[in-house]
Amino acid sequence: MLKLLRRCLPLAAGGFKTMIGGQALIEGIMMLGPGKKSIVVRRPDGEMEVRTEPRKVLKTKYPIVGLPLLRGVVGFGSSMYNGVKALMYSAEIAGEEETGEEPSRFECWLEEKLGSDKLAGLIITLSMLIGIGMSVFLFFFLPTMLGTAVTLVTDSMMIRNLAESLLKIVIFVAYLAFCSRMGEMKRVFSYHGAEHKTIFCYENGLPLTVENVRKQPRHHPRCGTSFLFVVIIVSILVSTVVFGLWPVGNPFLRFLIHMAMLPLIVGVSYEFNHFVGRHDGTCTRILTAPGMWLQNFTTFEPDDSMIEVGIKAFTEVLPEAEGADRW
Repeated sequence: MLKLLRRCLPLAAGGFKTMIGGQALIEGIMMLGPGKKSIVVRRPDGEMEVRTEPRKVLKTKYPIVGLPLLRGVVGFGSSMYNGVKALMYSAEIAGEEETGEEPSRFECWLEEKLGSDKLAGLIITLSMLIGIGMSVFLFFFLPTMLGTAVTLVTDSMMIRNLAESLLKIVIFVAYLAFCSRMGEMKRVFSYHGAEHKTIFCYENGLPLTVENVRKQPRHHPRCGTSFLFVVIIVSILVSTVVFGLWPVGNPFLRFLIHMAMLPLIVGVSYEFNHFVGRHDGTCTRILTAPGMWLQNFTTFEPDDSMIEVGIKAFTEVLPEAEGADRW
């Protein structure tokens, strides 16, 4: 069995897989390297605003958070916080010439009481909590509540579990499709494509030029879209097992059980992506195919100016020692 698994999931022989990853922003890209974080945003005047700083890795100070399962939960929370913070920064830079409004009296009062740093931290934390709350509502609470409609037809717990599972997938795909049609999001998703293409170009050993990056595919197996899809699938598998062994009819209790299992679901999803991302083979291509297809909604072809931003952000976080970013 082990030999079959190794044959099906061989380690990449000639390809280089980097641990550098990124996130698309408003008119920009954030890249996270092994030791540095860089945010590059295209200003309204066409110039690039570059912000590079040392990256604080929590497991360096607290090694316990690097343990399997736990590292996925901590990493997800850290990514959410850094992502929201970077998005707010990019919105400020990209729209700095458009905003001429004076701050409201309430905003002035908050800044006076908390200070600018604490106020920014509060806003970022609230934004992150709202984002998590919306995700929990759409992909967990809503399917659980709608799934109760099945009880009007049948008492079968298996059919109810199946209905909730299908609802999770339908809502997730519909949400991505809706976002992809929003005008503002199309440019963000184009920067997402620039991020993927830049990483692919580097992993293929090519010089980071606009021409070389432009030729690369825009779908990447280690994308956040794929990770979210894996979270949905793992939640379906875990809840099917749990509710199969412990039939719970009350929808609110089912939802609370979902929430209790969420850290485990995120941790398992991370380990799955981490394992699959380090291997190339027939099985991995099959396993990553659904997530790659979903990137048709979240990753568009970038123009050359977006590719320039991707290249700049990526080169800013490259380690001095060659190979130090190998994944």
